[in-house]
Amino acid sequence: MTENIQTIRDRILSAMLPDVVTSGWSWENAVVAGTRAGYQDSMSQAVFPGGISDVVAHFSDWADRETFKALKSTRPETLRVRDRIRTAVQTRFEVLEDLKPVMRQSLAFWSSPTRVLQGQRVLWRTADRMWDWAGDTATDYNRQTKRALLCSILLGGAMVWIEDSSEDHTVTHQFVDRRIENIMEIGKAIGTIKNIVPNLKRQQTI
Repeated sequence: MTENIQTIRDRILSAMLPDVVTSGWSWENAVVAGTRAGYQDSMSQAVFPGGISDVVAHFSDWADRETFKALKSTRPETLRVRDRIRTAVQTRFEVLEDLKPVMRQSLAFWSSPTRVLQGQRVLWRTADRMWDWAGDTATDYNRQTKRALLCSILLGGAMVWIEDSSEDHTVTHQFVDRRIENIMEIGKAIGTIKNIVPNLKRQQTI
């Protein structure tokens, strides 16, 4: 049976990860990984037409998919919203636990000025998927706000998690919990403002 593109990408990525740990994300490593995975020299270019940025973006996509596999037995509707997000974020870190060096290389890769915008889009994709899993159906500006705030948690949390040597990653969990509580407070404030403004407008017309 012919492999689909995602499967080929996953196999090349898997073959490439050991090299990423030692020498970072590079197109040369991607080409070598393609042949190591059993494909022709041109396969990496065929499935990653955007070059090395496509490969690193695919690593994030793979991490997302593995996260939701790990969450398959979790019923988000039984949790408070804040606990849904907390569970999703912490599960992603657990999935990537053995790949901290790769994550470190990924953060360095996306920090380049020429890649920042694409890195933000990749991070947004993860946040969007997590909120979708959490059951968020907002379609107004609140949808964008939630995802932007979750992006800050994912990025800040990853930077703490990579350096975290505490037992059971207590430091990371505490950081994520504090940030989520902050977001909940911001959400309450936004909700209050949305209620106050229409009332003020009505009073002005009386």
